[in-house]
Amino acid sequence: GERALRTRNAILEASRQLFLERGYSGTRINNITEACGISRAGFYTYFKDKHEVAELLGRTAYQDILEVIGKWDSMPTPTTLPDVTAWVQDYFAFMDLHGAFIFSASQSAPDEEFRSAALRLQMRVAFLLGMSLRARATEPTDAPEALGLTTLALLDRSWHFVKAQRLPVSETDIINAAATSILHNLTG
Repeated sequence: GERALRTRNAILEASRQLFLERGYSGTRINNITEACGISRAGFYTYFKDKHEVAELLGRTAYQDILEVIGKWDSMPTPTTLPDVTAWVQDYFAFMDLHGAFIFSASQSAPDEEFRSAALRLQMRVAFLLGMSLRARATEPTDAPEALGLTTLALLDRSWHFVKAQRLPVSETDIINAAATSILHNLTG
C-alpha cells in the first residue's frame, strides 16, 4: 500500500544521502534504518541488503539520465541559449534526485563488478550526450565521448558546488553560466 511505498522510498532516499556522506562501505544498514526511523526487520522487508539498494539506485539513475539526454533530440536547430538553459535546469533536477548516488558510486562502489558496470554506463551516457552535442556543433569533434565527459564534468561539479557544498553562488547563475559554456562549445 501507500505506507509500504513511503517506507521503501524513505530507505532509498536515506541510502542516497548516506552513500554520499559516508560512501557505500561506510554506510551500515543500521545507519539507513536510523535515518528513516524503521527497524532492521523493516529494511529487510523491502531489500535483501544494501547492495540491492545500490543496484536499484543505479538502474533508476541510468534510466533517468537517458531521458534527460534524450531531450536534445527534440530541441530546435539551431539551438538557442534558452533551449540549453532549460536543458541544464532539467539536468540539475536530475542531479537533485540522483546526484548523491552518482557521486557516492564514483567514490565508493560496492565491489569491482559494480564499479565496472558503473564506468561502462558512464561512458555510454558520455558518448550519447557527446553525439547529441556533436550533431549541433558548427565544428563537430572526432571524439564525442570526450565532449560528453567534459560537459558532464562541468554540470556535475557545478551542481555539487551549489547543492552539496552550498557555496555562496546562485543556482540560477551557475545554470546560466553552464548553459552559456555549453552553447559556446557548440557554436565556437
